[in-house]
Amino acid sequence: MDAAGTDRDRVLDWLEAYERVWRTPGTDALAEVFTEDARYSQGPYEEPVVGLTAIGRMWEQAREGADEPFRMTSEIVAVDGSTAVVRVEVRYAEPHPHEYRDLWVMRFEPDGKCRDYEEWPFSPKDQTTMSD
Repeated sequence: MDAAGTDRDRVLDWLEAYERVWRTPGTDALAEVFTEDARYSQGPYEEPVVGLTAIGRMWEQAREGADEPFRMTSEIVAVDGSTAVVRVEVRYAEPHPHEYRDLWVMRFEPDGKCRDYEEWPFSPKDQTTMSD
């Protein structure tokens, strides 16, 4: 990505890297996709988690483990300058099947790392999740 912003191919590359990092044990690989001082919000009214260390703690709490079975698909909705909006669907398998349809709003630095990430997660109303 250059100073002018990003493009769809770079966003697709970032999405692939994000999924790969989610599937990687530990949280050291977060530095591949997020800036050191990144802001990560799990919802439009949620207080953002700031910094790689805090994001790593949040990820470890949010996932069952790097080997949890899921399928993720995505579609880029818009790219404008350094900002991208993506529609994402994630379907988790047994032992806790559940799904989400999200909108992700991301702002990127020229090096391709995300500095601001905000998700708008939606799930079926009758869905039973791990927290139920």
